Amino acid sequence: MTGAKKLIFFFIGCILFCSAELSAQKKDTSALKSKRSSIKKDTALVKSDNVVKSDTVVKLKFRPQVATRRAAILPGWGQATNKEYWKIPIVYGVLAIPGALYFYNDSWYSKTKYAYEAKFKAQAPTLDSSGLAGIDPQLKNLGLASLQSYRNTFRRDRDYSILYFILAWGLQVADATVFAHLKQFDVSDDLSLQVKPQFNPNTRTPGLGLVLNFKEPSKKIFTTK
Repeated sequence: MTGAKKLIFFFIGCILFCSAELSAQKKDTSALKSKRSSIKKDTALVKSDNVVKSDTVVKLKFRPQVATRRAAILPGWGQATNKEYWKIPIVYGVLAIPGALYFYNDSWYSKTKYAYEAKFKAQAPTLDSSGLAGIDPQLKNLGLASLQSYRNTFRRDRDYSILYFILAWGLQVADATVFAHLKQFDVSDDLSLQVKPQFNPNTRTPGLGLVLNFKEPSKKIFTTK
């Protein structure tokens, strides 16, 4: 199986995976809509002394699974979900490097493969020189050993570029997942380290002590689009 066919099968698999994830997300969205509609129906208005009181509006908590799923479907979508728009150009820049390397190496692999086969057929005993005219001008002066070495190198680099592309895709999914989880933590001054003077009653001597204050972080509420 050639590299082009491998890439085609890879993208077909990505498309099938994306369609499955989109259908699953539509089901989750419909379930959330039905849940919110039921909450709105259950909300009662209490009237007392001509004052109308209503229950607090319920907001959906941010779910890291949403950012992970979106990043797996489309690169940069998870970062956009996390409101980290500045990362999107970086994501596509990282993915563009192995993508460009794939097409470059695949092109030269095809040229060196054709040149090697054409020169091999032109030797004895077949002496078929019909394919020599189609050899790339940069490869005409190379021998069979050089063409074989270049062919193997370009084929290896092409396969590695596919691996690097998949790795870069996975890294941006991991980035979206990690920073989505971090959005639920309360990053504030509640955790502090202070230096305070102390007095030791046993030795009757003054001293310095380190005081570490802990406070349970409050959960932040985010809305998902």
